[in-house]
Amino acid sequence: MTTTRTTQAWQAADAAHYLHPFTDFKSLAAKGSRVIVKADNIYLWDSDGKKILDAMSGLWCVNVGYGQRELIDAATRQLETLPFYNSFFQTATPPAIELAELLAELTPPQFQHVFFSGSGSEGNDTVVRMVRRYWDLLGRPERQVIISRNNAYHGSTMAGASLGGMSGMHAQGGLPIPGIAHIEQPFWFELGRGESRDEFGLTAARWLEAKIQEIGADKVAAFIGEPVQGAGGVIVPPDTYWPEIQRICDRHGILLVSDEVICGFGRTGRWFGCERFGVRPDLMTFAKGVTSGYVPLGGVMVGQRIADVLIGQGGEFNHGYTYSGHPVACAVALANLKLIRREGLVERVRDDIGPYLAERYAELARHPLVGEAQTCGLMGALQLVKDKAAGTTFDPALEVGMVCRAHCFASGLIMRAVGDRMIVAPPLVMTRAQIDEMVELIAKCLDLTAAELTARGWR
Repeated sequence: MTTTRTTQAWQAADAAHYLHPFTDFKSLAAKGSRVIVKADNIYLWDSDGKKILDAMSGLWCVNVGYGQRELIDAATRQLETLPFYNSFFQTATPPAIELAELLAELTPPQFQHVFFSGSGSEGNDTVVRMVRRYWDLLGRPERQVIISRNNAYHGSTMAGASLGGMSGMHAQGGLPIPGIAHIEQPFWFELGRGESRDEFGLTAARWLEAKIQEIGADKVAAFIGEPVQGAGGVIVPPDTYWPEIQRICDRHGILLVSDEVICGFGRTGRWFGCERFGVRPDLMTFAKGVTSGYVPLGGVMVGQRIADVLIGQGGEFNHGYTYSGHPVACAVALANLKLIRREGLVERVRDDIGPYLAERYAELARHPLVGEAQTCGLMGALQLVKDKAAGTTFDPALEVGMVCRAHCFASGLIMRAVGDRMIVAPPLVMTRAQIDEMVELIAKCLDLTAAELTARGWR
């Protein structure tokens, strides 16, 4: 890598050649991208030498923090031994087999089989194929429809974006594809403030039952959901929600899919989010935290109910990827999961650092701009409001969340804006002192945002 370029030179080359994901290319080219050159622990440094606290773990993924030597060495050893071989041609590699064994041990007991992919998006594409294959093998090919939720995120491939409920994504590319339906999300602040949280949890879950009845249970294949909606704004459902979803799926005999791409591997204070909310899914998508983002890897844990049919009935499953079970990715995942288990990071999030984040977020909830503060494990959200007493929100066209995000970036903090909801998901290795540092930065940026909004006459 050339390290002698100036920031302006990097930005010029970037604008000339690199098309970024989820980006207005014209706007970024005019402004210039932020160039990150180094990372350590929970911090990043840009090409101008500015230190930045990464409160988003990269993109929800760097659970063990940056610079973990064990992961780097695992990748190096595997690159020297067997940098690549595929899983086609009835072939396997030791890292893929060992990782499959370890995942079977770490996941809930119904999961003894895994199908590897390169990402969460590919994992959710696999879910669509596998769910429909399952019902076809059972002689029920009419059970095609998969129900998801508005504002959910399940990837950006054709199937993944269709499963997701992001209106901006559906507006491009003729989405969703056929056989995908949506219900409303369990977002109490936006949809349920006329009820208690527990009452609303039951109301929101029963939207699934209504949709099943509308479509016809004999045509519904599965329901998919994130335990906590991540990219939708860290929407933590009421505790009554998921048990009722489970009851409805069981009643109608439909498959339940837990998208653990964000919630998996300790983020919620359990190994998997479904365990946090008491759900027994039939399929479980994972990615991100499985390697802490050091190398791309994803997959689907396949419950025994489905595995028995796929294996027992026989016949080829015509689906897969060049990089399914990539040996380097699997070697890094093994090192990563062993580190998480040895260091007790999941228990640490559950018993110490997660509760401390909740305690500090309760303090941020008192800020005049904050209408709601939510945490779950090491995820947090602050809902920005125009009038705290009335809970009145800002006009979305003002993009108040982006105003706050700009102050965060300028202050050396990466905090994501989802509409007017400010979210964090820091590395699981974060200390209490670093949480204090992060919360102080957030409070500062809330103050700066409030001052700017007042100056603009927006509140």
